[in-house]
Amino acid sequence: MEDEIIKEGKFRYIEKGEGTPIIILHGLMGGLSNFHGVTDHFPAKGYKVLVPELPIYDMSMLKTNVKNFAKYLERFIEYKGLKDVILLGNSLGGHIGLLHTKLYPEMVKALVITGSSGLYESAMGDGYPKRGDYEFIKKKAQDVFYDPAVATKEIVDEVFATVNDRMKLVKTLAIAKSAIRHNMGKDLPNMNTPTCIIWGENDTVTPPKVAKEFHELLPDSELYWIKECGHAPMMEHPKTFNKILDTWLEKRNF
Repeated sequence: MEDEIIKEGKFRYIEKGEGTPIIILHGLMGGLSNFHGVTDHFPAKGYKVLVPELPIYDMSMLKTNVKNFAKYLERFIEYKGLKDVILLGNSLGGHIGLLHTKLYPEMVKALVITGSSGLYESAMGDGYPKRGDYEFIKKKAQDVFYDPAVATKEIVDEVFATVNDRMKLVKTLAIAKSAIRHNMGKDLPNMNTPTCIIWGENDTVTPPKVAKEFHELLPDSELYWIKECGHAPMMEHPKTFNKILDTWLEKRNF
């Protein structure tokens, strides 16, 4: 069942449950529906789960960068009147969560990153992207996952439509460049926010060494692996992902 998207002011988002807020941050090619496993599981555990639609293609060219997405997230948090939030980000979403936590540490109680960019330059994929070549796009989408079957026709069609929309493609490349410029290697040792790192052992987009580096650099982090799993653990292994996160939140009393 599709979750209802709420439209209020400049924001579009999904909201489920009551309690401690968990804000889910999607990646560059990730729709809000990619997080069904999380949005269905955590409301029953006493969390309010929110998934804002990030304005990836809506900002002017000059503003299309990681920092402005982090500021947009802060405006959303203020608009919703939230505090002590838990940020959960995949891929570019993880990077936005990290930068937001650096800029507004008092707002964030905990951080969860999975397949996050922020340290690794080709996190946005290389050989990017051939317009008009459906089979190439399909192969690229399948490569994100350990099991290519997770890249459904719907997912491939969505990516194909994005790279064949000239403006979206230009903005995608601008974001990729911005993510490289916003390398967070120097910032992470000063970020004391408790961080849960959940990573696919077979992630080819942000390889396992990236997770290890995040773990080494973040002072209060714990690293968990998921076997036979690529770049999007919450999509490929939602139950395992939820179990790891459940255990960590309980252990930390969040």
